[in-house]
Amino acid sequence: MPSKRTARIGALTVAAVCSTVSAVVLTTPAHADTVHIHDIQGTTRISPYAGQAVTDVAGIVTGVRTYGSSRGFWIQDPNADDNPATSEGVFVFTSSVPKVALGDSVTVSGTISEYVPGGASSGNQTITEITKPVVTVLSSGNAVPAATVVNAKSVPGVYTAAGDTAAGGSVNGLTLEPKKYALDYYESLEGMSVQVSDARVVTATDPYTELWVTVKPHENANRRGGTVYGSYTSQNTGRLQIQSLGATADFPTANVGDELTGTTAGPLDYNQFGGYTLVANQIGALEAGGLERETTQKQSRSELAVATYNVENLDPGDASFAAHASAIVNNLRSPDILSLEEIQDNNGATNDGTVAADQTVQKLIDAIVAAGGPAYDWRSIDPENNKDGGEPGGNIRQVFLFNPERVSFTDRAGGDATTAVGVTKVNGKAALTASPGRVDPANTAWTTSRKPLAGEFVFRGKTVFVIANHFASKGGDQGLTSQYQPPARSSETQRHLQATAVNTFVKEILATQKNADVVTLGDINDFEFSGTTKLLEDDGALWSAIKSLPKSERYTYDYQGNSQVLDQILVSPSIYKGCDFEYDSVHINSEFNDQISDHDPQVLRFKP
Repeated sequence: MPSKRTARIGALTVAAVCSTVSAVVLTTPAHADTVHIHDIQGTTRISPYAGQAVTDVAGIVTGVRTYGSSRGFWIQDPNADDNPATSEGVFVFTSSVPKVALGDSVTVSGTISEYVPGGASSGNQTITEITKPVVTVLSSGNAVPAATVVNAKSVPGVYTAAGDTAAGGSVNGLTLEPKKYALDYYESLEGMSVQVSDARVVTATDPYTELWVTVKPHENANRRGGTVYGSYTSQNTGRLQIQSLGATADFPTANVGDELTGTTAGPLDYNQFGGYTLVANQIGALEAGGLERETTQKQSRSELAVATYNVENLDPGDASFAAHASAIVNNLRSPDILSLEEIQDNNGATNDGTVAADQTVQKLIDAIVAAGGPAYDWRSIDPENNKDGGEPGGNIRQVFLFNPERVSFTDRAGGDATTAVGVTKVNGKAALTASPGRVDPANTAWTTSRKPLAGEFVFRGKTVFVIANHFASKGGDQGLTSQYQPPARSSETQRHLQATAVNTFVKEILATQKNADVVTLGDINDFEFSGTTKLLEDDGALWSAIKSLPKSERYTYDYQGNSQVLDQILVSPSIYKGCDFEYDSVHINSEFNDQISDHDPQVLRFKP
């Protein structure tokens, strides 16, 4: 497997002992045959033989991984027991390139290890492995055990049991119930050869040569082929990650809605980047679904179009300016006000104290003009160096672009990286004390995170307050396939504080002017049903406008087979109570393998 993938794949399943001793392949057979694979796997996630030596475990080689530092092979016992909870397959970690081939009949002696991909702090489940192996090849060219069919009927509709409270919420010690829970079902097949057929792609091929399919085509499906994540208890049980044991060049380059026709088969692995994964030695033929990038409706003369777009660490050295500009002009139809997230400073990740981003912004504006768009003006506030998180040295920040032929910006001096913007009353109406200004930047809620940018705009004589946000990421949260169920969402603690700070500021505006038009938008890094959104909406100060869309259309991001909301536009009562607005999640990135950002931009059109 090419080197660009080695580092990540090497982190997937390298055994806990990290043995540097190559597997020994004997030419004479060993005779003891007292422990079978299903005995090793047992009826829970933890092997009853964990930490113990086993001798002459028999099986047929069903897959060989020759790349990365997780080199090894899978064996499967063709003589299954009658217990559906016990897997008949197991991974043998060799560290060096295995000296076995598909169809070899082998016996393996070694130590049983329960390895946690990503480390114990990740909260991930374990993989049962045979480590420090001594391998005996008995014969070659044998028939490989038939792959277990994974489909809509076989996968239960309930995702998981609740974890054992006496074990800190872990499911590791619970007896598997593969006919009742999806995670138990997949665990009961760990290490076995499995297959899916005619599977629809629900996350596009990524740079690490992997994609996601669903074996449940009707499960929370959206009209473009994805699977929508609509609540914490609707995890979508049919999702399955696909990797390959073959050459990277042979892996399909797929978009959401495409289909892997025929059979995709291989051992079922578990890794830190998505949990249960079919590592294919046979991949179905790719059938394109014809997905096209969306274009939003052009705002009318009397409508104000406000948009948010995370441009993913954009700096002057990037090659994506023309593509971003085309998206803004052609797909977003040149919104009047555009909040950009992840604009980096003038030399990107070079960590030399540079914080200004005027060159980055101007390069984008010039590209927009070249694409036939308006000559946008812009406002922003440079952050303190390396104080706002993101890529070290990049100093990401939010930036307002606005079309001066359609909207004006009300400048008020005083805004800087550390000064909090306030609200005052001018001629009986709310006004910002600084425009642009930063919302409560000294609040610990914004530690190593982006501070909100507030600005005061005027459209057709009406003032509109816009607050651009980029909340703390979900880094550190336990995954949906975690051993802890329900998984902990530790990162939301900071977002809850951030949401409260923004909601408090919006309430200050509304207390000064009850009917003020306030638009709070950006990469909220949380779902429309989340506690973060509820805190932003507290007391009716704001409402997330993406909820005006049907549930099947509520998504801005695609992660591990789930189409979900991270980017939002929230509006004040003067906007949402009249229902005189249009909202569009413009799908131009998240569903495509050749995305220029991993986020889809959002557009709101309304009449102030």
